[in-house]
Amino acid sequence: MKVGMLLKQLDLHLLNHSLKRISLQICLNPTTVKNDIELLKHFSGKGEQTVLESIDYTSDYEFSNGCRAPPWRQIHGEICYVLVKPHDVETLCVTCSTEGVFLNGGKTEDEGEINYERKSEIYKDLVTFLKEKSAKFSENMSKQDIRFTEEWKKENEEPKEVPKKEEADALPKAFLASSKNILEKNQINFGKFQMTKRLEPTLNWKATVDFKKHKSLLRDTQEKKHRGRLERSGPPVSPGRAQLVRKSAEKIEEILSDSSSENEEDEEPPDRRQEANADLSSEYWQIQKLVKHLKEGKEIATVIALRSIKDFNLAQETCQLAIRDVGGLKVLINLLDTDEFRYKIGSLEILKEISHNPQIRRNIVDLGGLPIMVNILDSPRKRLKCLAAETIANVAKFRRARRAVRHHGGITKLVALLDCVQSSAEPAQSSLYNARDVEVARCVALALWSCSKSYANKEAIHKAGGIPLLAHLLKTSHENMLIPVVGTLQECASEEKYRAAIKAERIIENLVKNLNSENEQLQEQCAMAIYQCAEDKETRDLVRLHGGLKPLARLLNNTDNKERLAAVTGAIWKCSISKENATKFREYKAIETLVGLLTDQPEEVLVNVVGALGECCQEYENRVLVRKCGGLQPLVNLLVGINQTLLVNVTKAVGACAVEPESMIIIDRLDGVRLLWSLLKNPHPDVKASAAWALCPCIQNAKDAGEMVRCFVGGLELIVNLLKSDNKEVLASVCAAITNIAKDQENLAAITDLGVVPLLSKLANTNNDKLRRHLAEAISRCCMWGRNRVAFGEYKAVAPLVRYLKSNDANVHRATVQALYQLSEDADNCITIHENGAVKV
Repeated sequence: MKVGMLLKQLDLHLLNHSLKRISLQICLNPTTVKNDIELLKHFSGKGEQTVLESIDYTSDYEFSNGCRAPPWRQIHGEICYVLVKPHDVETLCVTCSTEGVFLNGGKTEDEGEINYERKSEIYKDLVTFLKEKSAKFSENMSKQDIRFTEEWKKENEEPKEVPKKEEADALPKAFLASSKNILEKNQINFGKFQMTKRLEPTLNWKATVDFKKHKSLLRDTQEKKHRGRLERSGPPVSPGRAQLVRKSAEKIEEILSDSSSENEEDEEPPDRRQEANADLSSEYWQIQKLVKHLKEGKEIATVIALRSIKDFNLAQETCQLAIRDVGGLKVLINLLDTDEFRYKIGSLEILKEISHNPQIRRNIVDLGGLPIMVNILDSPRKRLKCLAAETIANVAKFRRARRAVRHHGGITKLVALLDCVQSSAEPAQSSLYNARDVEVARCVALALWSCSKSYANKEAIHKAGGIPLLAHLLKTSHENMLIPVVGTLQECASEEKYRAAIKAERIIENLVKNLNSENEQLQEQCAMAIYQCAEDKETRDLVRLHGGLKPLARLLNNTDNKERLAAVTGAIWKCSISKENATKFREYKAIETLVGLLTDQPEEVLVNVVGALGECCQEYENRVLVRKCGGLQPLVNLLVGINQTLLVNVTKAVGACAVEPESMIIIDRLDGVRLLWSLLKNPHPDVKASAAWALCPCIQNAKDAGEMVRCFVGGLELIVNLLKSDNKEVLASVCAAITNIAKDQENLAAITDLGVVPLLSKLANTNNDKLRRHLAEAISRCCMWGRNRVAFGEYKAVAPLVRYLKSNDANVHRATVQALYQLSEDADNCITIHENGAVKV
């Protein structure tokens, strides 16, 4: 009653004159949010004058109601999720909902999914939110304000026509009803002229079609159908907005699974059926007739229909969709649940072929096909096992399918089937029976390979005893089986416990042996497995001892297959962490080849090539070789990239080369030091830290280091401000850089004025030995100016330093003693040092 009385007191006259303002401020809708994002994109990009660096949706797929949030989040009023990169803060993951805009928990590290939990206040719109979060955005918005406001009005203003009288009269009543619901549920969406209409999640999301691939087949029919739905379900729109809606309808694409993890969107494009008047091939209609015969249930007709369908080219999407559109998938899955062997074989042969289609495999999961296939793995017939396992391998390309296999006991059954090839491990045994066993193992390994992209499934494979069985299969000579076996091992090797098991089972020797195979895919998988395992020093030594470095160096010369090249360069990168391996690579002429790969290669190859050079250049001979081969120019050129992993690796490589004075001259001439300094502004902490580490040898080996540092406008202030970072690696690297900068008296005076002493003092209470060492060195060097010694004592930095002497790291001891020596020239500091027990230590 109280709510009703309050609502009646609202000024309805004001409501009619301010309908647009109310709809924007009280409740957002998909169209408004989309217009705001499109406008912000228009004003974003590189350069200091843009309002943002970038703004992008987390999902490319747009449902028919305009939302991009998954259906199970739409019921909470959520519209979409946006990744925003302002100029002055880290990337923000933002939720746009009918309630407003707020910061969410971002993408999770393990699975890459959105953490939907709200982490901030709710703001009325995206612009207001960003003004609150980014000072740079607010500043640049004020400069762009006139242009932005004009374009915003164009996008968000209503059509010029006045609402009909009936609609205008209905508005106050609609507002009263809706406002009550807002107070109670906070989830109502106000339409422009349909204030009582609630934002509903799309219902058409279960079964899906791959529109990207057969767009040419169904383009006209689909566009008419989709536009018709949009025009019927949405409120009246202006011509400009109608054009935006039509563009959205044309953007529907297949949602692809992530091949290396469970980082996958479970949103699925709406399912569209073929129109009767569409221009379809004769095969489409012939298959549909055959499926209708399957539905009749007559034994002979069913067998003939299955064989006839299999005779078509089932790799063609038209044929695949013909089966699906007439309900054939459900019939085929039902046939799997019968006792008739011929039905099962025929059905699986068809499902195996058509399940390569991403939409078909989702339909198979929706229809409950996976549990039936998992049960078929218990069949005594090897042909059935093979077909079931291979179909599972095709279907388990996305997370929901992998989870279904695990929940129905599929992982345990698949691992158990690996044991069936034990008797055929000896090459001499080549009977038909053993050949069938090998085929079963191949299909099972394919299924495990698909399933192993999930962390939970990796755990299940390990618990079921899969590693010893996979290790045994590696000893065979059947290349078709070895590819999925090694593929499964390299997927699992991303986990530390698997790497330990791989060492224990002596798998590295067989991986090295198969590097010499002529099969490119097998070479790629073996190199990838070595790349995953070579994080461990013992594994790197095993690769060298078993002769694996030479074939890796040899494979560098074959650059046509980029996937294999990426795997090989990755293996070389990790193996070259060991000094002995880096020496071997020089003997095998790999350094020159790596330098030649610094140009005209995809990023995944460049990351590994530069990483390998960074490790190899820790040796003097390799540094000289890189310089003589002309490697410095392309390395410096890569400092302007945006790939974070590549930047980390290239800064390390440039820093390693800068240890040589001759190389340092070239790096300086190529403007490499300035580019390194500019990377201190990079938002990614790993890039900042790597750039700061690289600057240390540059400053040490420059001819006039003090003048070189001073010539960077704002450079000293930038590096001092990095002492406010929360990242320990950044802090350690910046302390090391400050130690080198402070060797010049003018620069030391400058950073003292910038407040380096209190910032260093704040870091003194740390347990991180790496930070302790470089912090103590920085304090020692900074003591050599003015009254800095006294200031360190006043800022309470002396007592914590004494505790560093209890560390187990000799480098920490050395740096700490140097710092205490410098600090002890002040009498008060001597008292503090003595009181904290330094003398006894």
